[in-house]
Amino acid sequence: MGFGDLGKWMIIAGLAMAAIGGLLWLLSRLPFLGNLPGDIRIQGENYSLFIPLGTMILLSIVLTIVVNIVARLLDK
Repeated sequence: MGFGDLGKWMIIAGLAMAAIGGLLWLLSRLPFLGNLPGDIRIQGENYSLFIPLGTMILLSIVLTIVVNIVARLLDK
C-alpha cells in the first residue's frame, strides 16, 4: 500500500467522520433524545453524570432496522 492509497483512505475516513458529526449535530436538536425514560442523570455539587440508556436502545433499534433494509436492498 503506497502513500496514494493511504491518502485516499484518510480522505474517506475524514468524510465519514464529518458525516457522523453532522448527523449527531442534527440528532442533538431533537427534543426527546436525551430525555427518554431510562436515561439516567446524577448531579452532585461538583459533578454530573449522564447515561443515556433509553436513547442508546432507541438508536440501536432504529439503526439495526436501517442497516437491515439497506443490506436487503443491496443484496437484490
